[in-house]
Amino acid sequence: MKNKMEEIDQLIKETLSKEEAAFYDSLEEQNNFEMIAGLFKGKNAWFLITTNILTIVFLGLFIYCCIQFFNVESAEGLIKWGFGSLIFLLSMSMLKIYAWLQMDKNAILREMKRLELQVLSLSGKMTD
Repeated sequence: MKNKMEEIDQLIKETLSKEEAAFYDSLEEQNNFEMIAGLFKGKNAWFLITTNILTIVFLGLFIYCCIQFFNVESAEGLIKWGFGSLIFLLSMSMLKIYAWLQMDKNAILREMKRLELQVLSLSGKMTD
């Protein structure tokens, strides 16, 4: 299967111009670290940086609430600090899920661009 994919990629690259072929090469599948780095490029980079800062703040507050939870002696205090730690833990989880959804969106957009180039390549062969 891998040989067929490489053959198809080679056929596509042959029909594309040099610039299009270079762009096609940049759309290769990324590993996890490249996908994470890709989050901080583009129009929404500032928002992802803000969410990561918020995640660190929420982690600090979560740890603080956990420490206070184990130091308090009243049932009311246990409920308050336990609820606070739960809220901050859920907030961190939501922000991470948002980042994962953005990584998935970027992967889907990359595959759509690959398909567009393949259709362009195929239409170029049909007119020849």
